[in-house]
Amino acid sequence: MRDVDAAGLGIGDGYPTRVMGVLNVSSESPYKPSVFDDAAEAAAYVDEELVDEGADIVDVGLESANKRFEVLSAEEELDRLDVALETIESTSGDAIWSIETRYHEVAEAAIEGGFDMVNDIAGFADPKLPDVCAEYDVAVAKMASPPDLKRPGAVEETPWAERKGAEWAESADYVDQVYEALKQNGLTDKTIVDPAFGGWSEAQTTEQDRETLRRLREFRGLGQPILVSINRKNFLRELTGRSTEEALAVSLAATSMAIERGAHVVRTHDVRETVDACAVGDAFTPTRFRGTVGGADDVTVEELDVQTEGDVSRHVERVGTADVAGDAIRAVFEVSGLTATQAESLAAAASDAGAVFAAGDDADGAGLLVGSHRALRRLAGRTPEDDALAGVLDAVGDAVA
Repeated sequence: MRDVDAAGLGIGDGYPTRVMGVLNVSSESPYKPSVFDDAAEAAAYVDEELVDEGADIVDVGLESANKRFEVLSAEEELDRLDVALETIESTSGDAIWSIETRYHEVAEAAIEGGFDMVNDIAGFADPKLPDVCAEYDVAVAKMASPPDLKRPGAVEETPWAERKGAEWAESADYVDQVYEALKQNGLTDKTIVDPAFGGWSEAQTTEQDRETLRRLREFRGLGQPILVSINRKNFLRELTGRSTEEALAVSLAATSMAIERGAHVVRTHDVRETVDACAVGDAFTPTRFRGTVGGADDVTVEELDVQTEGDVSRHVERVGTADVAGDAIRAVFEVSGLTATQAESLAAAASDAGAVFAAGDDADGAGLLVGSHRALRRLAGRTPEDDALAGVLDAVGDAVA
């Protein structure tokens, strides 16, 4: 996993989760407390409500990303940039400044004016934008999106059959599409990937967002830090029936979960509370080894954060190895109620398949069945005549399918 240096701010596994607070200079943006058209008022908001509350990054939006509004042109965004540049000059807090734009002209003008980072919600649909970021050596957040400047985030609208083939398009699920959308148009060395949570198209569902969060760890397979923007979004509010105003608790719960699943930057309007949620997420995220070995700086070892075969498969694709996903993930099942004879039969069959069944000492016929998913699938493929054992193997097979 690559760490990213954003103007001196480290982002990645080797650093605490970073909080990105939001400032909008777009009158149409729905979250009115963050919207300003006066630089002095905006600067006061940044200092008091964002930086003083713990924001590491200030993300400035020049227009609303709401799909109901017309997309601004680069010239229209540039007209709004002046307020943002004046705001930087008027703030006293210490934070990294990020400009949200899909246009390379706006990104370059913002960087020249003092911005440290770019947040592109159109997924490098402007092919010159990553070149600008690389030229100025700035970090850039890239949100999953079709190659269309006017349809940010709507990954389902990508012509997948043309890009990946009809067979892939037929079999791919939504998370597969998001993953591939992030790969489109490449990644710079300082790219932070954003899986595009939150209703970017009419076709996107709240369940798809929830599945993306469940499988967030898969996006570590891209080898870049991950940004999530989940604050008060519908896919969380729907779980509890809360309004936007009442949705802080679900946002904070999901934030800690996202960090445990691999998020490195959290974009939010609720900075102080999110800082606390990040502290909890960081505290309970396992530490994994990463470093050089044997004094050879060019030889490194990194323990990957994987829990499912899907997680491993993404790394297999990136590194280009044989498919070891089925061997990498292990499962443990407790089986009880077996007779001594059945336990012996299961132990023998497990051993033949490359798994292990260890019977317990008690008389209730309990034991632990342990093995890689691949070994357990081999075991499940056997057809014992004993109905109870056949049922055990069917259940195990279904679980690791």
